[in-house]
This record gives sequence, C-alpha cells and structure tokens, in this order.
Amino acid sequence: MARVSFANQAKLAWLLLRGALRQLAGRINGHPVLRWPITPLKADRLLIAPQELRTADATRAAEIYSGRFAFVGKVVVCDDRSIFEITPPSEEWAAALLGFSWLRHLRAADSAITRANARALIDEWIGYQGAWHPLGWRPDVLSRRIISWLSQAPMLLQDADMRFYRRFVRSLVRQVRYLRHTAGDAHRGVARMQAAIALSYAALCIAGQSRHIKSTTARLVAELERQILPDGGHVSRDPGAIAEVLLELLPLRQAFAARNIAPPQALLGAIERMMPMLRFFRHSDGTLAHFNGMGPTPAELLMTLLAYDETRGAPLSNAPYSAYQRLEAGNGVLIMDTGRAPPIEMSLDAHAGCLSFEFSSPKRNLIVVNCGMPAMARDEWRRHARATAAHSTVTFNDTSSAQFVETPVLRRVLGGSPMLGGPRHVSTVREEGPGTIVLRASHDGYAAAYGVVHQRTLTLAADGTRLEGEDLFLAADGGAQLHSSQDQYTVRFHLHPLVKATRLTDGHGVLLVMPNKEVWTFSAGDHHIQLEDGVYLSGNNGPRRAAQLIIKGQARSTPRVSWSFQQSSQGAAATAATARRTRDKEPRLPL
Repeated sequence: MARVSFANQAKLAWLLLRGALRQLAGRINGHPVLRWPITPLKADRLLIAPQELRTADATRAAEIYSGRFAFVGKVVVCDDRSIFEITPPSEEWAAALLGFSWLRHLRAADSAITRANARALIDEWIGYQGAWHPLGWRPDVLSRRIISWLSQAPMLLQDADMRFYRRFVRSLVRQVRYLRHTAGDAHRGVARMQAAIALSYAALCIAGQSRHIKSTTARLVAELERQILPDGGHVSRDPGAIAEVLLELLPLRQAFAARNIAPPQALLGAIERMMPMLRFFRHSDGTLAHFNGMGPTPAELLMTLLAYDETRGAPLSNAPYSAYQRLEAGNGVLIMDTGRAPPIEMSLDAHAGCLSFEFSSPKRNLIVVNCGMPAMARDEWRRHARATAAHSTVTFNDTSSAQFVETPVLRRVLGGSPMLGGPRHVSTVREEGPGTIVLRASHDGYAAAYGVVHQRTLTLAADGTRLEGEDLFLAADGGAQLHSSQDQYTVRFHLHPLVKATRLTDGHGVLLVMPNKEVWTFSAGDHHIQLEDGVYLSGNNGPRRAAQLIIKGQARSTPRVSWSFQQSSQGAAATAATARRTRDKEPRLPL
C-alpha cells in the first residue's frame, strides 16, 4: 500500500503529542499531594440509584464467593489472598475486575451472604487501591466503577453498618472528584462518553453534588453532539457502540426524572435517533451486523434495549451519516458498508471493510457475514479482524483497502491502532422498483496503489429469495483499461459457521444448507469458485471454524465478476443426493 501521507503523519504526530500530554496530566493528577482533598468531602448519603440494564447471572455469585473470578475467558482463583493483590493475567481482565460490573451478579443472588461478600470486596479494594492505582483509576475503568457502585448501591447498603456506609460514600465521592478532573484524559469515543455519563449520574445520585448538575450536563451534551450522528449512528461506525451507549443513557434519562429535573433535549434526541439505528443493524435472526468492531450479539441485552423503543417502526433503509445501506425484502435482510474511515482519533477499532455486506435469509438464517470481533482476547485477533480479507468484499493483491499503524507506542498512548488512508470517495446509488431493490456503490481505496476503483452492484428480489451481485473493476483515471500489472483480485464471501457448504461438480456453484434445512445455491457463471476454510470470530463461545467462498482473477482480463445467491425449492434430501454426486469429497463445516 501507499506510504502514509504527510497530512496523516501530521495528524498522527498531533495525536501522539496530545496523548502523551494526557498521560502526563493523568500522572500529575494522580500524585499523592493532589489526590488529597483540599476541601472536606461533605456528601454523606445517596439520594437515588440508577437502574442496571445489563443482564445478571446469580450462579456467578457462588463462584465469586468461593474466590473464583472469571473475566474475558481467563479465570483467577484467590486462595487466602485478596483478589486485588494478585497479578492479573491480562490488562483486559484487570479492567473487567476493577470496573466492578460483576457486582450485578451478586445482586441477582439476593442473599445476606452475597451482600456481605460484595461489601467485603469493596472494603478490600478501598484498602488496596482506594488511594490510587495506574489502571484502576484510568478514566474508562473509573467511570465503569462509579456507575457500577451507584447502580448496585441498594444491594451494597442494605443491612450495612454506618462504618461501611460512610467509607463507601467517601470513597465514591473521592473517585467522582478525581474523574471530574481527568475525564478529558479518556480516549475519544465511548470511553469519553461513559466518563460524562458517570459524572452526570454522580451529580444526580449523591447528596452535595447537585451544584455540578449544570456543568456535567453541559459536558454530556457536548459528547452527545460530537459522537451521535444525525441518523442515530455512532461516530466510530461500530453498531456495538450504539448498544453500549444506550445501556447508560436510558437509566440516565430515568435518573433525571427521579430527581424531577428535565433531561437535556440532546439526551432525549440521541435516544430517539439511536433506537431506530439499533434496529437498522438487526438481521432477520435478531443479531447485529458485524462491522467495525462489532462482536457477538448479547441477545437478552438487545431485547431489553428494544423494549424501550416507543416508536417500533420499520428500520431505516439508508443511513447517510453512518454510511450504511439496508436492503430488506420478504424478511430477507442485506446490510452494506458504504462509508469511509471515521476520523483518525475515532478509528482505533475501525475495519477496512468498505463495500462488504452481510445477508440473512427470509427464514432467519445468517448466510453471508463478516468475521467480526471476538468477545474476549480481542487484542490477539484485532489485526486479522480489521483487514479487508476478513470481510465479504474484494481485496486487491492480498492487501487491505486501508492502512493500520501498529506500534506499541501508539497502542500505549492512544489506546489502539489508528486506521489511515482508505477510500476517499465512496459513491452510492439506490433504486427501488416493484420487483427488486438495486444498490450500486464504488470506492477508491485501491486507486492510489493500483489505479483501480471497485464498483459493486447488489440486486435483491422482492421476496428476498434471490440476491444478485456484480463486482466491476474500473481504471481510476477513467481510461478504458487498467494499467497496473498488479491486478490480482479476490472476491470473498464469508459464510456463517452453521452453513454447510458443498461444491458442485462443475466448480461453478456451491450448495448451502442451513440448520433448518433451508437450501441456497451460490453460482458465479463461468468463474471458478474455491471453497476454503475461514474463521468466524463473533461466536458466543469464541472463534469458530467456518467456510468462505472465493473467486480469484486478473482485473485486466476479467474486470467483471457476476454472482448470485438463490434459494432452492428442493428439500434437504434432494440436496444430499446432489452432494453425493459432487467430486469434492472433503469434509465440510461446521464443527
């Protein structure tokens, strides 16, 4: 790929400088002298507690009581030591522990033992890390802990003695005061939004904090206007970010009402726009599409959020600000990424998946997907998941349509790896007729390096049972022929792991059998189709083996690739008979 441009180098330098200054400010704010309150902490009681919308598992309470802490796929068992003095297996695990979101599991158990256990663990944290801790007092972890403590306060303070009550509230106020001075140090995006939400919660819920309601509300409004787009999407273009923010905004709206204070219009407007956008990304099977960092869909959580949707209208078909398109016909759903990369500071988890799509059938089966991101061990898979090859689109010469700057310094200072370059111009034309929906889009992500523009046309039948596609490769200079000798393309279609794929005898078609015995046929005219192993990262139980359909060619000799997915009328038995007649005897997926 092309070298990093001077403009992007300047942006990176500015981000690094600002990040370094932010870390320096955090170290200064964490100095013992400055941590000591100049004015006394007068707040001594809680007024209200926000609602917790995240689902809880009461069986986890017994594990925690026995000293077994399981987060992000790793388990730590503490014997006679406090969990807060044990070296964590990973930073991700430590952040989950110190965010205290797991308190909800203890509350779900609803017993005197679990309440006492929760208070003991908080007492331990105050003793070991209550003064300061480099990770535990990082703005994103601190925000999560403040919200968790406030949400679980009814459980924590029930049957509590006055000593714990005062110690708990004093520690909480100290954390809020620290966050008030360091919230700007949080990484841009959801982390900074959560810091603004945590401060708003504190101002509404803790006695003596009311004087901060105006300033915290102004901070919240600024982040909402900066991050929530006019169509309801998040500026990071991650569908999961919408759900994550809504989980906090909905209880915050209730907290304003509980204090008899009118919520800011920006808060109400953001929720009103985000709800339809959440439904925009839903497939026919109820899961969210895998774009730009989205991992497994927490089904119970999504249903909880959608229960607050008062409009319940049809989802949008066009999200121009988020740059996605949705085609829905006969309950078949196709969602396509038609956008450029987000701003550099918001691109730390963005993917190079322009013109990739996902498709789910009218009978609620996911057929074509992107690899997505795993729920745990994300750092191990991040580099692969963000590449263009992990998406159902076209790669040129085995390269991504954007660059990722992967260095330890950037990850430490910025909290991620920014995405640079990529498509500058993405055009989209949509036509809806009585029998079909046609979407035509193109991007120039490969124009600078290889002089080619990728154009993709998708046509979905009115009943959702046939999807036709065409990938066309055009000369970036408008000429009749490509000039670069590097013109090897690969068209990829990642299949959901529950789809069983069998190649037909002629090599130009593949039979796809769904878990409910629904049958589809993929064909690509005279093009040879390869059936290869792949990986689906967004499985609920971690990465899973899957299959991918691949078409390769030279753009100068075959600049046009036509293909289709067609629902078959034959049953599973007929499909099995056809499969036995194929030459491809290799065992296929899923595992």
